[in-house]
Amino acid sequence: MSELRWWEISVQVDGEAAEAVYELFNRYGQGGAVIEQRSPEPEQSAPVTPIVLVKAYLPATEDGEDSRQRLEDGLWHLSQIYPIPAPQIRELLPKDWATAWREQFTVLHVGQRLVIKPTWLGYSPAPHEIVIELDPGMAFGTGLHPTTRQCLLALEKRLRPGMSVLDLGTGSGILAIAAAKLGAQAVLALDTDATAVKVAQDNVHSNQVQEQVTVVQGSLAEVTGQFDLVLVNILARVIIELIAQGLLDHLKPGAFIVTAGIIEDQAPAVEEALRHRGVTIVERLVERDWVSLLGRKG
Repeated sequence: MSELRWWEISVQVDGEAAEAVYELFNRYGQGGAVIEQRSPEPEQSAPVTPIVLVKAYLPATEDGEDSRQRLEDGLWHLSQIYPIPAPQIRELLPKDWATAWREQFTVLHVGQRLVIKPTWLGYSPAPHEIVIELDPGMAFGTGLHPTTRQCLLALEKRLRPGMSVLDLGTGSGILAIAAAKLGAQAVLALDTDATAVKVAQDNVHSNQVQEQVTVVQGSLAEVTGQFDLVLVNILARVIIELIAQGLLDHLKPGAFIVTAGIIEDQAPAVEEALRHRGVTIVERLVERDWVSLLGRKG
């Protein structure tokens, strides 16, 4: 039996088009889309514009061929609206596919205490540091993307020991693990993608926080009870839909909600949806075109 090959499809976009391309890639990619943000080499005194690279991985099979065609058709339609270049496509062997996304990762420091360490790298932490060992697999959530960093900063600032936390769209589980290591008593992490759930479960065990973190495949419909802090790092449109479906009913009075994955020009619509349901915006985190909103239920 021949080894299964994979296609890596990537496209470089700016902040305005990033959400649309991410949503398209997330729909067809195995395990969802992956976003990388890199800083190019500055040229003289010219301002440095970040490179946002959106990737998807598809099996080189008949089913994968169909998904690839749909993805490329979707990109063509988006290119009529946004300045999107032609996608870069390369074929990978299984061993190459398994390590393709590792190439750009390094140990990442976030905030005052949090350290994101890929499992394949060594690191000696300082006494005050909290280390999260991460193997992202094919799941979104490495700490590289601004929205992930913004959520981690909000967690470090607002989470108190003993809190209960809901993490919707957990991806690699990075935020759920960070919450547990910062002292959360119970964390419910959900994702609709089976691959992400498996990756998150493995990461939870490798970080030895399985007593605090429960990873479940599902969506808001499977959530019961109320929480002290809710994390939603998805897309602006999806966040607004979740709010309309009763997301804020799962916040205790005085609880915090962190909404992320929001392009700057879409932030007002998310703010309005939150305020309309009795949430006060207490902090706005901005990194280039990406915005995260920290709200508190009144």
